[in-house]
Amino acid sequence: MQRRFVMIGISALGLAACARAPRGRIGPDGLPLPQVYRIEPGDTDEIQFRMLDSVNTLRAAAGAPPVSLDPQLNAADETHARDMSVQNRPWLFGSDGSSPLDRARRVGFQGRILGENISESYETELETLAAWMKQPDTRRVVLDPAARRMGLAWFQEPAGKLWWVMTMGTDPVAQAPAVASFDTAMTPFGTASLTQ
Repeated sequence: MQRRFVMIGISALGLAACARAPRGRIGPDGLPLPQVYRIEPGDTDEIQFRMLDSVNTLRAAAGAPPVSLDPQLNAADETHARDMSVQNRPWLFGSDGSSPLDRARRVGFQGRILGENISESYETELETLAAWMKQPDTRRVVLDPAARRMGLAWFQEPAGKLWWVMTMGTDPVAQAPAVASFDTAMTPFGTASLTQ
């Protein structure tokens, strides 16, 4: 009798495990096929704070002070992410010729812009951050010791392609922002950065 209960219990656990298994498709090699990372409208805060926590963890390990999310930089980044989709290319300059500095000024950001990272991918925010950390120019933007503010935004196309933008800046400064010289470098990961 006890053996029957044990067998029923094991069978029930096996069925329960099957019921919770992901419903993804399996490829010819027997491995799950990649699935599109779909961002829902209500996910913004969660994604931004997950990225902020990850960036600050990396900065702490590098001895750099933490950054905080800046709503003005988020707004500038959101505009640029959508514009890159319209242009269909990861590019530091807007379709109207605007630079990261121009976009930050338009939304009233009073600090200095230290750098901007961009990416065209189907990857999550943390996969995108990992790709940025592998490249010296984009890594330098993430870990800039002068940064105190961070903007992060994206635009997702209906098919799932994501256009990511991250901007690093300083706290508000009393004097006018310095004029930037743009170092635009494309990398194999579809990322680029601007540094001053």
